Amino acid sequence: MHEPLNGIVLAGGTGSRLYPLTKVTNKHLLPVGRYPMIYHPLMRLREAGITRVAVVTSPEHMGDVVNLLGSGRELGLDLTYRVQDQPGGIAQALGLCENFAGGKPFLVVLGDNILEDSLMEEAEIFRQQQRGARILLKAVQDPERYGVPRFEGEEIVEIIEKPASPPSRYAVTGLYFYDAQVFDFIRTLSPSRRGEYEVSDLNSAYVKHSTLTYGVLDGWWGDAGTLAGWHHANELARDLIYPVLPAEA
Repeated sequence: MHEPLNGIVLAGGTGSRLYPLTKVTNKHLLPVGRYPMIYHPLMRLREAGITRVAVVTSPEHMGDVVNLLGSGRELGLDLTYRVQDQPGGIAQALGLCENFAGGKPFLVVLGDNILEDSLMEEAEIFRQQQRGARILLKAVQDPERYGVPRFEGEEIVEIIEKPASPPSRYAVTGLYFYDAQVFDFIRTLSPSRRGEYEVSDLNSAYVKHSTLTYGVLDGWWGDAGTLAGWHHANELARDLIYPVLPAEA
């Protein structure tokens, strides 16, 4: 798997947990530190050498997102856009990108994930991985809010979505490397109790095929999808500067 990776940034959803901040704009356009939120995943992708990126967002906010990002040229990116007509979960949004992926491996970043670490090393590890998926974990104080891996030894044997009694202190962050088989798995999924196609079910499919690996983030990581998380992400990213951004941006 030495071919270049593509990137996908998922920036859809209603932003209901950040209402009324999201009454007139997509949450991914809110500021985090000195940048719009969506710049953070895009810059981590570019930093890792991933420049061909699909952005998935909702129809009511597509115009604003395109107005901000355009073709991506000013950010050193080649952007493609996909519309998620209804909020049906991460796996559903990912399924819209099958043609974009073109049978090649890619890195998915949720648009509200803000992180300190570069993804260059993890991207290279996945390039060396012959097949399957790789997810990135972070130890957190409230794992019950996330998908949580259960380990046997060093191996992930199960991923549980928002468990009442978390089997580990690790959260599955919104950073996922996949090969093209992911789209076959997506077609086998059923909606969860929330009526969404869950990314935890998708990752569990790789677990069952023994093709899921994982890494652990060293630096800070923030999920800006809630009001508390957004405030915290702004604190974490206050002094964060991306040298790969052009001076005029």
